[in-house]
Amino acid sequence: MVLSSNRLLVSRLAFMVAFFTLLALSGSLYALPVPESVPAERTVHRVQQSIPMPDGVRLSATLYMPDNVKPQEKFPALLEYLPYRKDDATAARDYPVHHWFAAHGYVSVRVDIRGFGASEGTPTDREYSEQEQLDGEQVIAWLAAQPWSTGKVGMFGISWGGFNSIQMAMRHPPALKAILAVDATEELFHDDIHYIDGMMHFDEFELNMDLAPAMTGAPDYPLDEKILGPRFDSTPWSLLYFKHQRDGQFWHAPVRPLSEIKIPCFLIGGLLDGYRDSIPRMLAQVKAPVKAIVGPWNHTFPNDAEPGPQIEWRDQALRWWDQWLKGRNTGIMEEPPLSIYMQEWHAPDPHLKTVPGKWRGETGWPPRNVANTTLYLYEGHGLSTAPAKAGTDQLRYVPSVGVEAGFWWGELLTDQRPVDAFSLTYDSAPLQQELTILGRPHALLLASSSASQADWFGRLSDVAPDGTVTQVTGAGINGAQRDRASEPAELVPSQTYSLDIEMHLTTWTFPKGHRIRLSVSNALWPMIWPTPHAMTTMLQLGGDKGSRLTLPLVPLSMYAAPAFAPPEPSEERSDIKDEGYTWPGDWKTERDEVNATTKVTWSGKSEEAYPWGKETDYEGITYLADDNHPEASSVQAEAEIVMALKQQTLRWQGRLALSSDAKNFYYKYTRVLLKDGQPLKQKTWEETIPRDHQ
Repeated sequence: MVLSSNRLLVSRLAFMVAFFTLLALSGSLYALPVPESVPAERTVHRVQQSIPMPDGVRLSATLYMPDNVKPQEKFPALLEYLPYRKDDATAARDYPVHHWFAAHGYVSVRVDIRGFGASEGTPTDREYSEQEQLDGEQVIAWLAAQPWSTGKVGMFGISWGGFNSIQMAMRHPPALKAILAVDATEELFHDDIHYIDGMMHFDEFELNMDLAPAMTGAPDYPLDEKILGPRFDSTPWSLLYFKHQRDGQFWHAPVRPLSEIKIPCFLIGGLLDGYRDSIPRMLAQVKAPVKAIVGPWNHTFPNDAEPGPQIEWRDQALRWWDQWLKGRNTGIMEEPPLSIYMQEWHAPDPHLKTVPGKWRGETGWPPRNVANTTLYLYEGHGLSTAPAKAGTDQLRYVPSVGVEAGFWWGELLTDQRPVDAFSLTYDSAPLQQELTILGRPHALLLASSSASQADWFGRLSDVAPDGTVTQVTGAGINGAQRDRASEPAELVPSQTYSLDIEMHLTTWTFPKGHRIRLSVSNALWPMIWPTPHAMTTMLQLGGDKGSRLTLPLVPLSMYAAPAFAPPEPSEERSDIKDEGYTWPGDWKTERDEVNATTKVTWSGKSEEAYPWGKETDYEGITYLADDNHPEASSVQAEAEIVMALKQQTLRWQGRLALSSDAKNFYYKYTRVLLKDGQPLKQKTWEETIPRDHQ
């Protein structure tokens, strides 16, 4: 039966390919020329300013200002607003971006949020706090009121700066006229780094941000207790986040509905970035103009992305700002709203430098002429377009499964056969024609568990004729959150539930002769903390409502994407030298097959040389899992920031011990500051936190 169904699958998919080809050719294809480089208009100088808040706290700002200003000439302002210290940690990164915009006729402004870097005040108690946003409104109003300002402000940034750009657009400060958000999302519980797909996660970012608030500002790093004390004693954010293990008001407080956004939004994302799903949501839900570029990148700006192809994005941003802040018709709104990179097959390779593929234009979301095609799961591990006979597949839970599948549904991966060996896998017949997908595939599972708590993960892969497996996309679902992430409920053992695993945004072309694979597991460690009970799970197969996979197939596009220019040379700061970056660092996996335990270790190191001294950052994390005791997982982590100054050496250290049993998480974090090797300050936070369906 599976054999005949696979033949049917091949014939039906071949028909779709032919149909889509004819459909695409019926439209008018056009190409857009490669843009010429935009010459810089001016030289630039930097000005240090402090911006007053209503409570007397002053925020530190660096203004990148155009030179050769004519009498009465005014400029729009561009704001990037971050906790990452602008005068040391991000100084080298900030300069080429802000200098570029200032050289093209803007005042580009970098501001440290309250309590970080050179800004005064106590660190906020969380990311995207109400205080951060209120301060942000004051900063925007201050920029609009400056004598050099036209009164119009744009806001931009990558990651945190993209998040709060979206959030500020939701709050409607009068002077904010447009935003540009790179690698950002408005969905904090489901998308952000703390609870990936609603399930508990810990990585390098949280380790870093538990230590960073303790630091005072460059270049002096004052040790005055009035400045140092509130920072050093601020509660580590991870402790707060571990106490909020379900969706709800805590996660929704910093954001408002996407429909609240009334100003134009330019979004840039990567198909290897964990925050990419916000882009289709915003294209579909924001009523103001939306422009989006999605490349094959990880969490980075497109001009220095690995893997490539790298493109220049600042020229596109300049067209955006000129359109909405200077009132010039730059033609950017006459192009397709979405430009997305269509990935072509490549062998699994974590060191791939350039992803093969081509750019595609789309007029909106969902893509035009998308056909959601259903493939049913069969006993015998097949996929077919014909509904399967009734059947059941069982899977024993192995908590340590998933190392090869990555750490946040993005980065380039190795061959997936090791993790597939501990998953239920379902393969199509070899394709007789290539197939292309664009969108968010769904794994629709009829599933049950012998335990009261279980997670499910669906991964879509491309199986080459030689057997190598390249992961395309995937996602997971916390079984307790099957109805509402805000109201988790235990599973009834052996009861069958309908689960919809909406996978993360992707593009892919499956070549002729390759197979489509769906893999299903109950663990994806160390990305996700293992559930605490030994169990067997089952998938129900059969009929048109049985476990199945839906793929968003698309034809050739009728709309060409812009032909993006290659990266332009950037102005760099000659007084700062960067050597490496902590992420992605080095990973190692060790398995004890006899005792069924697994250890994953990660470490990363970076160094920066400043005029006043040298900074060395080190981070290390050890993840432990025990397949015989899934409740007893743990993380040991440490971070260290060393500032070697002319007059002294300061060493900030943070150490985390996090473990679990069936009912609780056990948290202990210690923060230490040493001066010239001698302890100066130390504080420990230690709590028992009940597990809330995690």
